[in-house]
Amino acid sequence: MTILDKIVAKKIKEVEAAKLITPLNHLEERDMFTRETLSFRDFLLDPSRTGIIAEFKRKSPSKGIINDQVSVKDVTTAYNEAGASALSVLTDRHFFMGAKKDLLEARKFNKIPILRKDFMIDEYQIIEAKTLGADVILLIAAILTPDQIKRFASLAKSIGLSVLLEVHDREELDRSLDDNVDAVGVNNRNLADFTVSVDTSFELAPHIPDRFLKISESAISNVQVIGQLKEAGFNGFLIGENFMRQPDPGTAMLAFASALR
Repeated sequence: MTILDKIVAKKIKEVEAAKLITPLNHLEERDMFTRETLSFRDFLLDPSRTGIIAEFKRKSPSKGIINDQVSVKDVTTAYNEAGASALSVLTDRHFFMGAKKDLLEARKFNKIPILRKDFMIDEYQIIEAKTLGADVILLIAAILTPDQIKRFASLAKSIGLSVLLEVHDREELDRSLDDNVDAVGVNNRNLADFTVSVDTSFELAPHIPDRFLKISESAISNVQVIGQLKEAGFNGFLIGENFMRQPDPGTAMLAFASALR
C-alpha cells in the first residue's frame, strides 16, 4: 500500500465521522457558506502579484516535521504582504499536521484566495471547504475517477469555488479535464513514492489546453526555475516547503519575491 493509498483510506473514515458530527444541512446553515468568494484567476493573473501560491504546511509524510513552530496568522499574512497571489492551507491532520481551524484563521486575516489543500473524496468536503473560508478546492486525479472529477467540479462551481485539478502524468491529464476546472496543476511530486522532479511540469505543459490556468506544484526552489516555467506557459507556482523549512517563512517568501521581481 502506497502512502497515497493510506491517506485515502484514512480520509474516507474521517469524512464519515465528520458527517455524523455535523450533517450536510447543518454545514449549509453556517454564515460562511453564503460568502462571496475571491476569483482565483483574477488574483493569479494580477501583474502586481507574484503568481506564487504560498503554502502553510507543518509536516509531510515524506519529510516529517517541516516547521511546527510558527503561527498561521503570522505566516499567511506575511505571505500576503510579500505578494502571494493565493494561499494554500493544509487541512489534513493525520499526515500533514493541518487543521480546519488553520483555514478559518487564514481567512480571518487575508483578502486573497485560499486553496483548501486536502484529499477531496466526497461532496461533503467541498461544502465544508466553503464554510471554512476557502475560495479554491483541489481535486487530485490520482485518487478520483473522471466521473467524480466532473461531479465534484460542478458542485464546486455551483457554490462559487474555483477548481484546481492536480495531475502528475499525461494519462491523468487526458482523462480528467473538465469544463468546470479553472486550473490544471502539475504536481512535480509523485504521490505514490513522493519523489520530485520539475521536469514533469515541462513535459506536460504543451498538453494542457490554453483555456486552463497552468500551475506548477512542488520542487520549486529558485527564481530561475520560475522564469523557465513562465516561458513554458505556467501562470502560477505552488511553493510550500521551500519557505516553510525556514525559521521565518514570511521573510523567506519576501526574499524570493524580491529576487523574482
